[in-house]
Amino acid sequence: MSDICGPGKLWFLRPFSLIGACLAHKMGCKGNTQMTQDTESKELKNTVTITDAGPCKKKVAIEVPEESVHGALDDQYKELRKDAFVPGFRKGKAPIKLLEKRFGKDVIEQVKLKLLADASQAALRDNDISSLRDPDIDFEKIELPDTGPLKFEFDVEVRPEFELPATEGIEVEKPAVAVTDEQLAEEVEHLQRQAGIWAPVEDGEVEKDDQVIADVVVKVEGEPEGKKLDNTEVYARPVAMVGPVVVEKVDELLEGAKPGDEKTTTVDVPKTYYDENYRGKKVEVTISVRDIKRIKPAEMDENFFKRYGVADEAELKTRLREALEKRAEQQAQAAIREQIYKYLLEKTKFDLPENIVADQSAQLLRRRYYDLMMRGMTAEQVQEKADEIKAATDEQAKEQLKVFFIMDRLAAKLEVSVSEEEINGKVAQLAIQQGRRPEKLREEMARDGSLANFGVQLREEKCLEKLLASAKIVEAKEAPKKAKLPRKKVSKKAEK
Repeated sequence: MSDICGPGKLWFLRPFSLIGACLAHKMGCKGNTQMTQDTESKELKNTVTITDAGPCKKKVAIEVPEESVHGALDDQYKELRKDAFVPGFRKGKAPIKLLEKRFGKDVIEQVKLKLLADASQAALRDNDISSLRDPDIDFEKIELPDTGPLKFEFDVEVRPEFELPATEGIEVEKPAVAVTDEQLAEEVEHLQRQAGIWAPVEDGEVEKDDQVIADVVVKVEGEPEGKKLDNTEVYARPVAMVGPVVVEKVDELLEGAKPGDEKTTTVDVPKTYYDENYRGKKVEVTISVRDIKRIKPAEMDENFFKRYGVADEAELKTRLREALEKRAEQQAQAAIREQIYKYLLEKTKFDLPENIVADQSAQLLRRRYYDLMMRGMTAEQVQEKADEIKAATDEQAKEQLKVFFIMDRLAAKLEVSVSEEEINGKVAQLAIQQGRRPEKLREEMARDGSLANFGVQLREEKCLEKLLASAKIVEAKEAPKKAKLPRKKVSKKAEK
């Protein structure tokens, strides 16, 4: 599974141009037989031959009869004659031969494009082949013949054909939902720290998460002097702001330091850093420790309980236990869904459309590169990991597409659909969360393609609900990993 999210959440990463567009089509693939079929064009017939051209790919060969070509040219010249202005002739009276001489090149190109478009669309429609992307037709290389039929061919990628595994009675294990006293005590301690105050440390050393009052010097390599910052707050954490720059492993750098000690480190500031004074530069950071402060947890008194809206310690623990149990139940449900996805992926084997996979992988690769750059990696560092990143995104693209096609087939089997009202409801919920007007958010999402992802997500959720309704759920004997509540930063009040 992806290191970012499980299959149940993959819809967040799927570009609409690939998967949303697939959802909009009723895709078809007729197996590995060769077919020859005639499709009517007015009273004449095009000859259409369809053969396999690889995994999820069909080759379509078409012949448009000579009579159809000439008829289309005649019709185009008749239409042109009605409106063409030719010196020496009244409107609608110019000879066809003269029109051919003056406008023949443009007319031939227009007729060619129309015949190719009409014939290809009819061939796909009449043979129940709905392509995943536009037919790959090289219009420039196809010439309209003076005599004989117009012949051309193209490849189309279609939905993979496969059989779904049994979907009734899938066996899954539900992790035990339990909250230990240890977890509860940890949450209470966290709240006490959150409500605590910074107290001076007398005759002590810096420990992790301490607040250090220090004089800081930030010096850019190559510059004669650095920027001096007196009485600056520096936090002994894995990543912390030290003056104007972000420094990693500050906790390790300052661990064991005492007032009067001086610690120095060097930072390679990312080229994407917000402050252009330090962007892409090597910076030396010197921290001279003056004082050390440490969080003094709040006492569980009346003010503490009032802060969290409870009457006493018993009520606080009751509320925390309920919240932890709710989180544990959510984690258990997520684990069940992961098992459903794993079952479907392992039991369903089929090839994927190669070009669709390549497009999906390319989009994921661009997003991954951007994420790494935003996290501070240089272009050179990203390039060093190019092969590793490419392999990971290729695998992720295949998994995402496979999940999509399986769920698409499953939705058809289970007769699951998504209504406009359901999508609008989802948009309304998101709009409320963001404090926006639903209609404005919907317009924006329709433009960028993310609206279709709501349909994909809702359809998958409804399919999973049906599968879970018939699943054989076994309760696990062992308790799950700790279910922690979302952590909040220490309050500004506590930092002061």
